[in-house]
Amino acid sequence: MSGVFDRWLGGQTSVAEAPLAVGLQVWLDEQGEVLRLSGPLRTLLAMPPQHARRVQDYLQHHSWLVLEGDPADWQGQPLDLDFRTVHGHALHTRGWLQRQAEGWLLQLFDIGDLLRAHDHEGQRLSLQRLAGDIGRAVRDCGEERLAQVTGEQLQRLVEYWQADSVRLMLLEAGVWRSHADSGDDWPWADDGQLRPWLEKYALRGELDASERYELQVLCGGLPVSLLPYRLGPDIQACLLCVASGAPPVHDPGERLLQALLDPLLARLRQRQLQRSDQHLDALQRQLGAGWWEWPLQGPLQLDPALAASYDLPREITVEQWLGRVHPADREAAQLALEQLREGRALSLSLRLHEHAPQISPRWLHWVGQMQGRQVRGFLLDISALKAQELQAGAARARLENLIASSPAVIYIQRYAEGALHSEFFSASLAPMLGWHSDSEQARQPGLAVHPDDRSLWLERTRTLLRDGQARCRYRLRDQSGGYHWVLDEARLLRDDLGQPVEVVGLWLDVSEATEAAERVRHSEERYRVLVEDSPAMICRYRPDLELLFGNRPLADHLECAREQLAGMNLGQWMSDAQRSAFQQRLATLTPEQPLSSAEICLQLPGRENAWWVWADRGLFDAQGRLQEIQAVGRDNTEVRRSQRQLLQGAKMATLGELATGLVHEINQPLNVMRMAVANTLKRLENGAADTDYLTDKLHRIEAQVERAARLVEHMRVYGRRSEPERQAFVAWDAVEGAAALLAEGLRGKGVALHIVAPESALTVLGHQDQLEQVLINLMINARDALLERQPQAPAIRVSQQRIEGRVCLRVEDNAGGIDPRLLGRIFEPFFTTKPAGVGTGLGLSVSHGIVEAMGGSLEVLNGPDGACFCILLPLYSAS
Repeated sequence: MSGVFDRWLGGQTSVAEAPLAVGLQVWLDEQGEVLRLSGPLRTLLAMPPQHARRVQDYLQHHSWLVLEGDPADWQGQPLDLDFRTVHGHALHTRGWLQRQAEGWLLQLFDIGDLLRAHDHEGQRLSLQRLAGDIGRAVRDCGEERLAQVTGEQLQRLVEYWQADSVRLMLLEAGVWRSHADSGDDWPWADDGQLRPWLEKYALRGELDASERYELQVLCGGLPVSLLPYRLGPDIQACLLCVASGAPPVHDPGERLLQALLDPLLARLRQRQLQRSDQHLDALQRQLGAGWWEWPLQGPLQLDPALAASYDLPREITVEQWLGRVHPADREAAQLALEQLREGRALSLSLRLHEHAPQISPRWLHWVGQMQGRQVRGFLLDISALKAQELQAGAARARLENLIASSPAVIYIQRYAEGALHSEFFSASLAPMLGWHSDSEQARQPGLAVHPDDRSLWLERTRTLLRDGQARCRYRLRDQSGGYHWVLDEARLLRDDLGQPVEVVGLWLDVSEATEAAERVRHSEERYRVLVEDSPAMICRYRPDLELLFGNRPLADHLECAREQLAGMNLGQWMSDAQRSAFQQRLATLTPEQPLSSAEICLQLPGRENAWWVWADRGLFDAQGRLQEIQAVGRDNTEVRRSQRQLLQGAKMATLGELATGLVHEINQPLNVMRMAVANTLKRLENGAADTDYLTDKLHRIEAQVERAARLVEHMRVYGRRSEPERQAFVAWDAVEGAAALLAEGLRGKGVALHIVAPESALTVLGHQDQLEQVLINLMINARDALLERQPQAPAIRVSQQRIEGRVCLRVEDNAGGIDPRLLGRIFEPFFTTKPAGVGTGLGLSVSHGIVEAMGGSLEVLNGPDGACFCILLPLYSAS
């Protein structure tokens, strides 16, 4: 066999030494044509086509390079050839070529096992090196880089296994948690989703097919492998491996996982122990606890943290220790030390002596026991417990005093043989009922119950024994024969087996409250009559505006029967905007501010619009949620109509005052059109009118007609009544409308109107025609002041600013300003500085009311050159 392995490994052997039967024998002619095949391996070969008979036709292509030239060229060298087989994989062989008669004999052995063993050894060494590198990396890294290094080693495993991603899960305090992963961008499920599968896997050591499929779906639909790490019989860690290819690992992986987790878990345990030590030290410092030792013949040894906490040396003699003990506890401490010498255990609470009398002494619990020839024990700060004992004692004394002085009677009834027997009554019994605690009434209270209430007393006892608690109200007869209404609240106490022991309860005299409730009932009846007969509208409704109750005046306004009000929705008579604003106002009600009022507009049957002044009060539950609204309203329609008529009259007065300027403004386009027509007719008479000339003149006439139409339309819109509903509009449009009506008249009186166009359009909520009316009033007042004082260059300036979420329209003049003494009265109704018969004094008052109705304010101040009126309006947003 040595000759065979020599040839296998490339050695030389004579023909005579060749065995008669090898793996494969191939007889060749001088040109390398295959003459015959024999040997056990020939049945595995894939046959070439019939016309192909060279030995290369049996080989895989990469083996052709070995057989270059004729067979004579192949002699004397080992030949490694890979044959094609019927199974599809390669047949790895090694052999040699020998002269055989007039041809050649190629003898070959199967070396597949040898190659696989070689590959396995290489993988083993590679695996060993990788495991060593992983273990050293985890052992040698700093504490702060442990998590990062663990993730890097997981990435190395991903590369070695040719996987997509891995995640390391550890069992910490009985809960599976993710510790680290390979850092790949992969849709891993979170710990909460993975935990149930890991718990099943740790319990059984495997997952069934359906569980594996569910886990695969949870991890992006890719195959998931679970590699466990065991400490003894239990699984303490698990590596989840996801791979888009199959299978992801070249080896079972236990060795690599062990190389990673042995040092990692050791370091985690070490970290946990360090943290436990730190927590224990911190706990001892917080509790003021620590150990102490006493070798009997030497000083006491104290825990360093304990000694620092009490400002003591680490070694202290018995005499020094007793000197630190409070004088009241010093004798007890000496006796306890003597008992220690006799072998008894030490357990004593004592105080430390504080030199400052204002400082409360610290209480310690001193425990020790003889162990061999020395005593070991611990000290524990129990100052907080002692303070609690003192507080509990004081609280108990206060409770006893409270029971003795309480107006309520506290009683105890003992349970025996299915009945309740009175055992204790507090001192309030005599002041309330005039009974003595040993009287017949106290022993048997049922005898003093009013005859009409005895059924309540019996039901109270049955409820107590059945449900464990009872609350009822009945009458008890006092010592003088009168009756008191008593509120009885009692609870049944049971033992550990659930058997009744005693009843603890109290009696509260509620005679006044009961009588008051009866008076309230009669009062509510009178109130109901008052509500029904009230001229005001009174109702109750839910937050969704569904009516729960309404009185007759409300039914009369809504033109229905009072019985039909319940179930109707108050919002059905409102527009969408009014209903939205109404519900937003209700949303602002809180238990701290439950009141709100507003004026609402309704579209009632048979009426154009109705205006009600409406006041709401919200009722809330214990959680602060709005449950119900109580409302009172009165009809304000006539007042509203009067206000609208006043505004309309002010508009008409303004239009009348502007009539001269408006006539001139309309006359101008008429003059232009008249001149255009005259020139056109003259051209036509002379026969010199061409098409271009006529077209130009007609366009000019059309433009003037449009100009006059716009002015007339604006006057028509401005003069009509305002819509009941407020609309969103651009504030600057009102400025341009007012300027269109006033510009020509101001120019005719020598007053310059400067309109400073804004950079952006700002939207407000209200009525554009009313805002125009305010601007016209302000500009007319400025014009009158300028004409009265006649400055050198009279001018009115109108501009727009945005100030903290509001629009500011400024109307300024250079007439010198307003007398400061008049600024406070300038918006009063009928107040005017103009001569009698010139002004009504309503312009600024009406303007002030219009701006306030839009949620804004109208302000006036004196600037450097004259008066400045500021119209401040809130910005409107559709959201």
